[in-house]
Amino acid sequence: MAKKILIIGAVALGTKAATRCKRVNPDTEITIIDQGQFISYGGCGMPFYISSEVDSINELRATSANVIRDPHFFTHVKDIDHVKIRTKALEINPQEQYVLTENLDTGEKEKLFYDELVLGMGSHAIVPQIKGVGLKNITTIAGLEDAEKIRTHCEKGIRHMVIIGASFTAIEIAVGLADMWNIPCTLIKRSKRMLPNLVSSTVSDMIRHDLEEAGINIVAEEDVLEFAGDDEGNVCEVVTNKQRIKADHVILAMGVKANYELAEKAGLKCDPKYGVCVNEYLQTSNSHIYAGGDLIAIKNLISGKEMHLPMGSLANRQGRIIGTNIAGGNPQTGLETFPGVVGTWCMKMHKGTVAGTGLNEDMAVKAGFDAVSINMEQLDRAHFYPEKHMMTLEVVVEKKTRRILGMQGYCADGTAVKARIDTMAAMLQFGKPTLHELSIAEVSYSPPLASAMDVFNTAGNVADNIVTGLGEFIKPAEFDALFEARDSNNYVFVDTRAGQAPLELCKKYPEYWLNIPLERFNEDMEKIPADKNIAFICNSGTRAYECLLKFKRGGRNAVNSSGGMQAMKKRGKKY
Repeated sequence: MAKKILIIGAVALGTKAATRCKRVNPDTEITIIDQGQFISYGGCGMPFYISSEVDSINELRATSANVIRDPHFFTHVKDIDHVKIRTKALEINPQEQYVLTENLDTGEKEKLFYDELVLGMGSHAIVPQIKGVGLKNITTIAGLEDAEKIRTHCEKGIRHMVIIGASFTAIEIAVGLADMWNIPCTLIKRSKRMLPNLVSSTVSDMIRHDLEEAGINIVAEEDVLEFAGDDEGNVCEVVTNKQRIKADHVILAMGVKANYELAEKAGLKCDPKYGVCVNEYLQTSNSHIYAGGDLIAIKNLISGKEMHLPMGSLANRQGRIIGTNIAGGNPQTGLETFPGVVGTWCMKMHKGTVAGTGLNEDMAVKAGFDAVSINMEQLDRAHFYPEKHMMTLEVVVEKKTRRILGMQGYCADGTAVKARIDTMAAMLQFGKPTLHELSIAEVSYSPPLASAMDVFNTAGNVADNIVTGLGEFIKPAEFDALFEARDSNNYVFVDTRAGQAPLELCKKYPEYWLNIPLERFNEDMEKIPADKNIAFICNSGTRAYECLLKFKRGGRNAVNSSGGMQAMKKRGKKY
C-alpha cells in the first residue's frame, strides 16, 4: 500500500517537499492542501511587482520556463496526486493520523489521513490593534492579493504612502515607490536604528542615508496611535505620539509571526515567540509530523539559541530536506539533517545593497560574547581598474578567542558585497572561523572583480590590528562626537589625505583641522600641537593608520577613525 503523505501549505516549503519526495520515492501518494487561491509563488518578489520592476504578477507564479505553477502544473507535470486549493486545515489529530479540512467555497468538511504529515503553514503579517486599522487602503503585504491591491492603487495615483515598520519588505517597497513611481513615502518605525537586530549603528546610518537620498522620509522612535479616515472610510492620516502624517495608503509591514496555533492545539511542542519546535531532521515532537519554513523556531548555530528566520530561500532548502526524509531518506546517505542557520540576508536599496550574516555586536553581547565590531572601507576590485566601488565590511569578533561571530557589508555593487558576505556565511555555518583564517582565506582574484589583497581578507587584517591593540580606533559616530565637542575637548583633527579636499577643511576649521599627507608625515609630524588630543582621519582609514603608528613611535597617543571619510560620506555626514 502506498505511503500517504499530507502537506499543509503550498507556497514554498510544501511544494518543494512534495516534488522532492515524489522524485525520490515515486510510489508515495501525496496530497497538498492550501487555504489560498494561489500556490507556489515568489512572495519575496512582491515588492518588485509593486514597484513595476516585475511587470506581471504571474511572473511570480511562473517557472523559469514561464509555466504557471498552479494545481494542474503540480498534478500533470510534477505527478503530485492531489492538490486542493481553497482548503483550510481545521484540526490535526496525531493519534488517529488525520487532518480535518474544510473547503472554503462549499463548506464541505473532510478527514484526510496520513502516514507522514508536513506542516508548511508559514506566517502571518502582524496587524496592530490600533483605532482605525480597518479603514480602506490599509493593507498588509501577506500575499499576491495584497500586492495587486497596492500596485493597482499606485497606478491610479497615490499622493502620500505611509509604511509602518522597517522590515526588509517595508524598505524594499519604500525604495520601489520612490524610485519607480515617484510617490512620496514615509516610513515609521519605533526603534532609532535601521535593522537594529542585524546591523551596527554605522551600517544603520548608511541604510538610513541611502533611503533618504531616495526621498524617503524616515520617522524613528515614534508610536502609531491611530489611523484617521475621511467621510468615505478611506485612510487619510496616521497619528503618532508626536505628529499627524498625511496618508492615502498605509502598508503594515511590522514583521510576521509563525502560524503555529494549529500545531499547538494538536499537542506539538511550540515556542510562543518563534514557532513550532523541530529536531535536526525537521521533525516536530511527533516523529510522523515534519515542519519548516516560516512556521518553525530554528537554531542559530553561533548563539546556540532559537530564532525565527522567515525567508523563502530557507523554506526551499528545508523543503528539500523534508521531502527526502518523508520519502525514506537519501538512497545513498539515509535521512538528511538541517542543523540550523547563521542568519544570512541581503537587501537591495536605492544606491547600494546591504547584506549580513551571523550576529551584529549588540546581538553577540546579548548572547554572552565579549564582542567588538570593526568597520573598514576598501575598493571592491583593483584600484587601477576603471569600474570600482568602495565597499564597507564590518566584522564582529570575540575579543579573547578572536572567533568571528558575524559580518555585515554595504556597497553600490550588490553582487560584490553579497559575494563576500556569502563567503563568510559558509565559514560560519561549517566552522568557527578566526581572524587569522579570515586573513588567509583563499578567494578568487582578477582585477575586474577583486583586488590582489581582497577586501574580504583586508577586513580580517584590520580587525586583527584593532583586537591586537596596534592602534586606537574609534567608530565613525565616535569621531562625529569628538568633532562636535571640539570647542571643549582640546582635540585637533589630522587629515592625512593628499589633494584639495583636506585643504578646504583646513580653511573652514583653521583651529581644529590640520592636513599632513602620509607622504610628508615624517617631515611634518612636528607641526602637530604637543598640547592637544589628536584624532587621525583619511579617505578609508589606511593612511591614517600608518600615520598613527608613526605618531606612536614618537611617544604620542592618538585615535584613528575607522573607515575614514568614505564611511562618513556613506552615512551622510559632511564636514
